[in-house]
Amino acid sequence: MIKQAIIPLAGLGTRMLPLTSVMPKELLPINGKTNLEYILEECLDAGIKEFIFIISKNKLSIKKYFFNDNFYKKIIKKKKDKRIIEEYKKIKKYQKMIKFVYQNKPKGTGDAVLKCQRFIKDKYFLMLLPDDLIIKKNCSKEMIKLHKKTKGSVIATKKVERKTVSRWGILSIKNKKKSHFEIKDVVEKPSIKKAPSNFAIIGRYILSSKIFNEIKKLKPGKGGELHITDAIKNLINKDNKFYGNIFKGTYLDCGTLQGYINSGLRINKR
Repeated sequence: MIKQAIIPLAGLGTRMLPLTSVMPKELLPINGKTNLEYILEECLDAGIKEFIFIISKNKLSIKKYFFNDNFYKKIIKKKKDKRIIEEYKKIKKYQKMIKFVYQNKPKGTGDAVLKCQRFIKDKYFLMLLPDDLIIKKNCSKEMIKLHKKTKGSVIATKKVERKTVSRWGILSIKNKKKSHFEIKDVVEKPSIKKAPSNFAIIGRYILSSKIFNEIKKLKPGKGGELHITDAIKNLINKDNKFYGNIFKGTYLDCGTLQGYINSGLRINKR
């Protein structure tokens, strides 16, 4: 059973400036709730018991958001507001589930995942990128179900317009079923001509603990970073099974200003 989730939160958030000059993008509110809490609720509903947050020294406000007991105690003592009391109870529950690791230099998702190795207890774990929200259906729950069936690693995927494939990591596929397929290869931001499909990677992964050794072998790629997709490619080449889960929910991109605005509108209409 998959019980742990890694959530990389150390990114600079430059695509969301000027908002992120004063607040991490993961704490920006969407219809009265932070982006990050939508991710946590998805995980809890999927059976996750522990979260590993990857933050940087510049994003300590994420830690303070969940560990600010004195502030809440003073407010509750004065106001005894039921809504605030319930919110504090929810945050106290999260406190018992969260561990922190630090990535102070932007060295890529591979480097971020590697920093979590000492905390991972089981053969497989979940990783979620908070820029990508999936509403209406629980994507993590679907992926865990597929993992139980296949005993392999799982990547969330959706069809994108062929003309946009160069913006995505694209999957090469085989043995396609209605809701999933086996992954033959991962191609990062291919041209339209070289794209093996139009199934794009979305920020949800179930990964084997074997990924750590593959990351250690990587040489820095584009931007001097260690990319998780390179480690995934290497595992696929060594005949490790990866499956694409064609999720049923609605995908929202919260990583850009326009995407953030649109996400608020879509969630408000639910």
